Amino acid sequence: MPAPIPKSLSLEIDDFIAFLELERGLSKNTYDSYRSDIEQFAAFLCEKKITDWTKVQGAEAAEWLVEMTDGGFSQKSQARKLSALRMFARYLVKESVRKDDFSDLVVGPKLRRSLPHVLEIQEVGRLLEAPDEATPQGLRDRAMLELMYSSGLRVSELCGLLLQSVDLENGIVRVFGKGSKERVVPLGQAATDALERYLDSGRPKLVKPRTGSDLFLSQWGRAISRKTFWVLIKQHTATAGIEKPVKPHTLRHSFATHLLQGGADLRAIQEMLGHADIATTQIYAGVKGHTLLEEHASFHPRKDQVKN
Repeated sequence: MPAPIPKSLSLEIDDFIAFLELERGLSKNTYDSYRSDIEQFAAFLCEKKITDWTKVQGAEAAEWLVEMTDGGFSQKSQARKLSALRMFARYLVKESVRKDDFSDLVVGPKLRRSLPHVLEIQEVGRLLEAPDEATPQGLRDRAMLELMYSSGLRVSELCGLLLQSVDLENGIVRVFGKGSKERVVPLGQAATDALERYLDSGRPKLVKPRTGSDLFLSQWGRAISRKTFWVLIKQHTATAGIEKPVKPHTLRHSFATHLLQGGADLRAIQEMLGHADIATTQIYAGVKGHTLLEEHASFHPRKDQVKN
């Protein structure tokens, strides 16, 4: 068990996390991740007999990266940890704890950004048609898959939807993404139809006495979990005869890629995905250069598909 971090180091970390909670609209998982990364560096400093942030130099940060490499941490993990440390170092300067940014000259690992795995449009069609709509669970699964692909939702956003989140009449869904930031995303006709079938014939049969306003229900009448949806994705992938590895995020990646291939504007895709930075969206392609409803209606592969 690692030795506790002395207060001379931990107090500034606590203040930094409190600052983030007040200034940034990030998720609790993000705060916990930042804290864990910075505390890991603080523990490294303790091993070096350094217990004061004013004594830290770039050499310690660089040595920490080397230690992580030797410890088997991936370049992606190292880059994330260094990013958290850079934010903390800038905070120390901002709060006049230090006059300089000790991380300024530290060179992190160079990451190659590879395109996420996506499905072909035909494979998406097979996956969406895999659930058995003769059952309430099948109606639910079809609606979830259609919605994820039609609107590019994160799995956490999908599982967290409430009945009032969807506006079928206007064809939109209101989503609370990372940092509880709200965005409005088009539904598309195929997803709207699937949701109507689920709400009419599926969800009522899954409701239990203590069911709340959660949109997608488990067999116990509670909000379906991300873990359960992961299992469902695997089952329907096998039913569809798709041999590629398919994860919940695969439909989100496919959504963005297929829209871009169809000619949609990258900035519109950025807004639909809820990316704060256009650079995150650029992973799907180089920048090409309407409204969201127009972009979605013009370029989404399933814009006109209605169940017979």
